[in-house]
Amino acid sequence: MSIKKILVSQNAPRVLTQYQTVTEKFGAEFEFCPFFKIEPLTSREFRAQRINLLDYTAIVFSSRHAIDAFFSLAEELRTKIPETMKYFCTTEAVAMYLQKHIVYRKRKIFFGTGTPESVVGLITPKHKGEKFLITMSESASAESLTRLFDAANLSYATGVFVKSVSRDLKDVNLQDYDMIVFYNPADVKSLQENFPDFRQGDIKMVSYGRSIVKAMEEAGLRIDVKAPSPEAPSVARAIELYLQQLQ
Repeated sequence: MSIKKILVSQNAPRVLTQYQTVTEKFGAEFEFCPFFKIEPLTSREFRAQRINLLDYTAIVFSSRHAIDAFFSLAEELRTKIPETMKYFCTTEAVAMYLQKHIVYRKRKIFFGTGTPESVVGLITPKHKGEKFLITMSESASAESLTRLFDAANLSYATGVFVKSVSRDLKDVNLQDYDMIVFYNPADVKSLQENFPDFRQGDIKMVSYGRSIVKAMEEAGLRIDVKAPSPEAPSVARAIELYLQQLQ
């Protein structure tokens, strides 16, 4: 079976070089269509978690969506975030986004290099006495970070601030595609909500990341390509290697 049309369940990246390489080598056409969108929790949904923002002295952010949701909820709940609050972010880009809500140079802001280890490395030992609130998405696990917090004996709690909402995909005909790429459990949820009678058949499925594998398997989807791997750190490279094997 030749792979000619590939559906990627995300927005198109700014740099398409790797995908263009696959197109040039194998004639495969990529289309990008996000299966879900991120929305902040309502104040009512957030209150159900019984989290008092002022119980914490440090906040951990891994996304811009979580930052917007945090400050929006604080305003809705009439909670004034003290200037002494410390912010730990997974990357510099996430940290810089804080400028949208606070005066950056007047606050205590720290950022890692994108890994859970880099965030915990910022914390110990200087900030070990802080009480941390790790912001989360409803559809993503923070286990890789909380495991390190536990090992470092840090005081923390997790709180969901954003949720995944399925997009309307009724205008998408999945049978037009030879391969579909999934990144997030919310992609699978959206697939099931939009296409309750979907049958995979000959459509090849690509998983990216560990969290999506479980969701796909529970949904009865066959995974034909898994990424990342040492040989294929990106989806495009994983697909390229797969198509090479088909030749």
